[in-house]
Amino acid sequence: MRASTRNILMIGPAAVMVLALFLYPLGFSIVSAVTHDDYSLTLTHFIKVFELYSKDIQFTVLIVLSSVLILALLSIAISAMIVLSPFKRLVAILSMLYRLPLFIPFIVAAQMMRTFLAKNGLMNNTIVAAGLLTPMDTVSFLGWTGIIITFVWKQLAFTTLLISGAMAALDQSQIRAAQNLGASRLRILIQIMIPQVLPTIGVALVLSTVTIMSVLSVPLMIGTGSPTMITADMAFRVNSYGDYHVANALGMISYLICAALAWFYLRQTIKEKGAMS
Repeated sequence: MRASTRNILMIGPAAVMVLALFLYPLGFSIVSAVTHDDYSLTLTHFIKVFELYSKDIQFTVLIVLSSVLILALLSIAISAMIVLSPFKRLVAILSMLYRLPLFIPFIVAAQMMRTFLAKNGLMNNTIVAAGLLTPMDTVSFLGWTGIIITFVWKQLAFTTLLISGAMAALDQSQIRAAQNLGASRLRILIQIMIPQVLPTIGVALVLSTVTIMSVLSVPLMIGTGSPTMITADMAFRVNSYGDYHVANALGMISYLICAALAWFYLRQTIKEKGAMS
């Protein structure tokens, strides 16, 4: 068998899957967002989106940016503790705990957080039982705060795995040299480690952004009404009205939000590589 035929047979199934499950739905959604039923071009669907869901688009952007910012701070801090901490038992416990959300689906995480963060949920009941609050003083964290907490908790394992792996792969001689010169762990993290793992941090945050933008269960189960996230609006348009045109227009906006963040990351990476060269 010739090498070219063998290569085609090897990559053929994967290419067909990508075409059928990703490229075709993407092309269909783009066409549906900018055409009528007779395939004539129109921007009516986008006009309706901004008339009806402009607040939800802003809400989605704020939720995503807040979640990504908190994710970056927490994952970098946990990664630094894992790599730089001299306490091996603490590192082992931390490594076990932060990996737990990695194996839990979003719909399960949303249900857990719904019962945990509610006014009469597990968290408040525990605080009341400890005598720190009375039942009248408890506060529900369902809503935008609960959505952010759920996204951060669920994605923390993924981002920490990527960032801690990149930090562990750094040249340890640089870290030991800085320690010998009296540099604190915080200074080592900020001045030596973070600049070298910035590309990995960017990849982790961009991938987390795409994941957050695609989740439906969390805003549906933890949100408290309006405003809500774009994914909930897309499900509402399809389930209530069968309106795939407006739903796909909302999907196009979510594509553009993800593309803007990815473009910003790529632009900064190219700038840094150009400055280094």
